[in-house]
Amino acid sequence: MKIGIITDSFRLGLRESLKKAADLGADGVQIYAVSGEMAPEALDAQARRDLKAYIGDLGLEVSALCGDMGGHAFTRAEDNPKKVERSLRIMDLALDLGSSVVTTHIGVVPADPAHPRYAVMQEACRAMGEYGDKVGCRFAIETGPEKAVTLRAFLDSLGCRSMCVNLDPANLAMVAGDDPVAAVKTLAPYIVHTHAKDGRMITYHDPEIIYDFFADGGIGDLRLEDCFQELPLGQGVVPWGEYLAALREIGYDGYLTIEREVGPDPAADIAMAVNFLKEKLA
Repeated sequence: MKIGIITDSFRLGLRESLKKAADLGADGVQIYAVSGEMAPEALDAQARRDLKAYIGDLGLEVSALCGDMGGHAFTRAEDNPKKVERSLRIMDLALDLGSSVVTTHIGVVPADPAHPRYAVMQEACRAMGEYGDKVGCRFAIETGPEKAVTLRAFLDSLGCRSMCVNLDPANLAMVAGDDPVAAVKTLAPYIVHTHAKDGRMITYHDPEIIYDFFADGGIGDLRLEDCFQELPLGQGVVPWGEYLAALREIGYDGYLTIEREVGPDPAADIAMAVNFLKEKLA
């Protein structure tokens, strides 16, 4: 398995973050590509070639792009045409940068397929999956809001080879209260990328409430610090030895991409995470 870093976790400019990732010994990087300098419309063909070359000269590759649309993701039919179209352009950008994976949250998948939102999300994901099948790019749903068995059933219902999974073990443990090791086995056919993140649940809250809180920009009286806590790798509840063994067992040899969303010194936490993973993989 290879070690990646989400460049935005450094909270630096893109090129400075890329250099930092290379200095820490990462194999690759994941980059947010929704807005700003990495938005698809901000990079013409030459700019894409230049960026790919720059990343390669640092000894890195792009493990994936992050195409997280924010808001209510793909749960509202009236918003989905624009979001799907933008996602397709991010898939094109990923391919131009040498990656075949785009990750995102799609919203909370209902456990009941009869829920009206289920069909709305199916329609959007099928559109992206069918495009991915055509161009050779995988659209990887990030785990977290729902349990792995619910996501597996949803993916099975789509019938698209390119609709896959970005497995984030901390999200499963912190938010869904699910077992990351069991999730590897449940989602095995679909896992194409993973996040290396850790944390612990403090008090269980309905994931619908938590993700609506994010989608609405923090409006409401929910205190996330009462729900869960993200922690440096090895300090949370993710059982890394068992988790990595499960990934090996299913034949996964892709990226463990470090994500650090909190903390006063993310660069130090990321450096520690690189060393932690190297020791675990040795």
